[in-house]
Amino acid sequence: MTHDHDLVLRPTAAQTEAALNPPAGRNGGDLVVETLSGLGATTVFGLPGQHALGMFDALRRSPLRYVGLRVENNAGFAADAYGRVTGEAAPLLLSTGPGALMSLAALQEAAAASAPVLAIGSQVPSAGLGGGRHGYLHELRDQQASFRDIVKSVHVVRAASQIPSAIAAAWESALTAPHGPVWVEIPQDVLLAGTTLPVVTAMDATPDDVVPRPELTAVAADLLSNAARPVIIAGGGVVRSDASGKLLALAEKLDAPVVTTFGGKGAFPWEHPLSLQSWLEDRHTTDFLESADVLLVVGSGLGELSSNYHTFAPRGRVIQIEADLGKLESNHPALGIHADARLALSALLETVSEREDPSAATSVRDVLTAVRARIDSQELTLEQRILGCVRGALPDDSPSFWDMTILAYWAWSAFDARRPNTMHSAQGAGGLGYGFPAALGAAAADPSRPVLAVSGDGGAMYSIAELATARQYGLPVTWLIVDDGGYGILREYMTDAFGEATATELARPDFVALAESFGVPAVRTSPESLTEDLAKAFARTGPSVVVLPALLRMFAPTHL
Repeated sequence: MTHDHDLVLRPTAAQTEAALNPPAGRNGGDLVVETLSGLGATTVFGLPGQHALGMFDALRRSPLRYVGLRVENNAGFAADAYGRVTGEAAPLLLSTGPGALMSLAALQEAAAASAPVLAIGSQVPSAGLGGGRHGYLHELRDQQASFRDIVKSVHVVRAASQIPSAIAAAWESALTAPHGPVWVEIPQDVLLAGTTLPVVTAMDATPDDVVPRPELTAVAADLLSNAARPVIIAGGGVVRSDASGKLLALAEKLDAPVVTTFGGKGAFPWEHPLSLQSWLEDRHTTDFLESADVLLVVGSGLGELSSNYHTFAPRGRVIQIEADLGKLESNHPALGIHADARLALSALLETVSEREDPSAATSVRDVLTAVRARIDSQELTLEQRILGCVRGALPDDSPSFWDMTILAYWAWSAFDARRPNTMHSAQGAGGLGYGFPAALGAAAADPSRPVLAVSGDGGAMYSIAELATARQYGLPVTWLIVDDGGYGILREYMTDAFGEATATELARPDFVALAESFGVPAVRTSPESLTEDLAKAFARTGPSVVVLPALLRMFAPTHL
């Protein structure tokens, strides 16, 4: 009896011939790039190093496009952004020891934001593994241990024949919800050793779906259908799973107001009558969420920022849909549904009863009116004007990447991300230096549209070297640097807490002259000319820098 899978696994005559006669001159590095190509990768990021040269040399014999950055951490941020905007696993090629360790902060951000990064790092030769006593350059006692606390999974290779399977397993792990970074480690000698193994062709590494349990979605649907005041919190999981359309349909079927977390920006239309927007650091919003009798939380763990610094205390029933088991019911008791956001929302959409609540839109307007009145009372016209200039100049479908800076903190709450999956920031882990290299990764994914990066002068200094990368590859990234002379948000925090700030003031370069020295056009702007200068920069075909000297302030907290 012949089974279907027997037919699938049986090679054709041509495949057999190719397998028996592989081309000469291949090594372990070729197996790496062949596997990546077979999995569907088209672009890889990274930075070469001594033990990883076998991988990088193999790129010459590969159709893969290589985008090389100047610092491994920045290469990780670029891969993170590529994974976010494409939904594909982004290969990141790294060397041993210092090169590998330099990527850790970027991989922490990828883990926090559920970005699928496939990091492949080299190791010292096999003979030197296991103790840190052999004196190899870059040697670590246990390199993989440095990654285990951050990545989703670790895959260790000790022979060339293991390379395709290890990379395929890592690929599947990175793309199984929740997406995230993974680590593959291959010794130098394995990468360099010649191989007569067949050329790797198409690989099957289809990620498993995280499907909701039907009895749980039935209970959730009943709670939502019979709720008097249902409200939805939409987190980054909605964006990662491409579930914005499902969310909109469910909210409209239930007449349920929706607030998006900072990681979920763009998951719900900003100007929709049911949109509470993203004012999570506001007591009016927090009070409204607490008053819901049924609160549906989709793709959020309700962590520090999403819970108004853990002051949020829901009084009604909470339903939490979350693909990350570690975040499920981690902060509040709930009807926990372990599932991909898109699949769970689809199930709810099919099973909830339609309800009408004419007061829902009125309640939303009342909350937003109260929020705006509070902001308007603080004389923060400059901050709102600058954010409005950025929104006015940026094309609706262009992605933006925000560093940890005061304007970004404003954007979390007040920026209208007009398309799903277009606004990204480093708020997952909160490291500096994310904005510009991440924008380069997004531009590499789709160079047909301009990309915006926003940094403060302190964060910009983490990424200055990548001006050379932007120039080398002609990537259409406009980098807005808000120059306030130091670490502005830390200056505010310290002044508020201690009466004065320490270690926050910075000497910095002439950013315009510095950018021009890299061959990147640059302009110093003002609030009056910002919209025009940004629009001109977006119209260019390559990179550009816009420097805005401005001292911005944050709105007063309301969680105290």
